[in-house]
This record gives sequence, C-alpha cells and structure tokens, in this order.
Amino acid sequence: FRMKMIAAGYEDGNDANRLRRDPVFKMAQDALPSGRDLASQSTLCRLENLPGVRELVAMGRAMLDLYCASFRQVPKRIVLDIDDTFDAVHGGQQLRLFNAHHDEYGFQPIVVFDGAGRFVSAILRPAKRPSGAEIRPHLRRLVRAIQINWPNIRILLRGHYCNPQVIDWCRANDVDFIFGLAPTTTLRKHVADLEASTT
Repeated sequence: FRMKMIAAGYEDGNDANRLRRDPVFKMAQDALPSGRDLASQSTLCRLENLPGVRELVAMGRAMLDLYCASFRQVPKRIVLDIDDTFDAVHGGQQLRLFNAHHDEYGFQPIVVFDGAGRFVSAILRPAKRPSGAEIRPHLRRLVRAIQINWPNIRILLRGHYCNPQVIDWCRANDVDFIFGLAPTTTLRKHVADLEASTT
C-alpha cells in the first residue's frame, strides 16, 4: 500500500489516513472496495521503523547477492563507482541535515553502480560529507559480499573518497582504486609540469 501510494504521487505517509478507505487502493491490494480499511499512517510508520541496523545490513547484503546473481558468467573484473548524492527533503525526517552547498535540508546517500551503470547498493545517511571512518566499513561490507559470491574477482573502486583511511584499506585488501582529489595549491605544484607537457 505504501509503495503504491508513493507511485501514485502520495509521498507523505499522512495521506494513508485518507487513502486507506479509497476503493481503488483497496482493489490494488486485492481487497474488495467494501472490505476493511487498509493500513493507517501510524501502522505504516511502525512498519517503516521496524527494521534495525542488523535487518538493514541484511537487506543491503541481499541486494548485493541479487546483483551478483544477475550475471550469466562471473566477470574477471568489475568497476564500482561509489559516490554520495544530495537528496532534498520536504519535512522533518530523521537524519535530515542542512547542507550549505545546496542551501536546503536533505540526506546524502552513498550509492554504488557498476561500470555498466547497473545499481549495486545504497546507504541512506545524513547530508554531510562522509569521513574515511564512515566509508571504510561500507567498502569492507561491499567488497566482502561480492567476494563471497565471486572469490577470484578483481575490483576497481572509483570515486572521490581520497583519504588515508580508505586508501590504506584498499591497499591492505588488494582492491584497485581511482579516487579524485580536490584541487589544492600543493597538488597543482606537483602536476604543473605534467599538465604543461600534456597540453
């Protein structure tokens, strides 16, 4: 019912209090229009808040298993593009934060796609730049889950999480990486000759 509400443009859970009596939504749930009412907003809220950290990690792992199962042949190497993206919110949701760059409240989920553009995983998180301490456990779970399905796979991570914790973890776990760096005057000095010769 909740997913059908969202698909129909009713993103706010409060709409369930009105739509739970709607005959079209009842029929979409394989119920008679005259049958009992569907779930209320409070019931949907309890359902959405029911999973704890363990359940959420298990759901993420199941998504990775489905991703791996979608291949006909085990690839020798995969490229994983990992990035965070801003998602504006319009309400008082938990974990929302004000993001000065975007000048609004929102989340900043971490999303992972493979080199072919297929969805691999996502983590909902507050709207702030993730630290290396936050990224490293996510990468560890991601890589382990893929390697359980494909033990001999080579993994190349691409993204902008260039910090010592992440780089050290990648090197220690034999994971290839290409991470972008924010430009600084020190970095510019190191690459000035290379840029000039390339030009």
